[in-house]
Amino acid sequence: MNTITELVICLGSSCFARGNKKILETIQQYIKDNQLEGRVKFRGNHCFGKCNKGPVLKIGETFYEQVSQENLKEILDKEFNLGVNKR
Repeated sequence: MNTITELVICLGSSCFARGNKKILETIQQYIKDNQLEGRVKFRGNHCFGKCNKGPVLKIGETFYEQVSQENLKEILDKEFNLGVNKR
């Protein structure tokens, strides 16, 4: 029973200016490194209407606001149940 998780990154100008270009690249690498290609549908979205809280990332039905390089790995590890035993 493989479920596909939809991961959507905001590519609106405000989120992009706040660092979503680098976050986009990091997510692509994370998916590849963790062999999640068959489990994740990753795409961009123009705007979620949360410009003042960006960068914004939506995983499934959950919105993550103020996503940064510093908190991105933790968010992805939590969503994909990875890195739990890594301390």
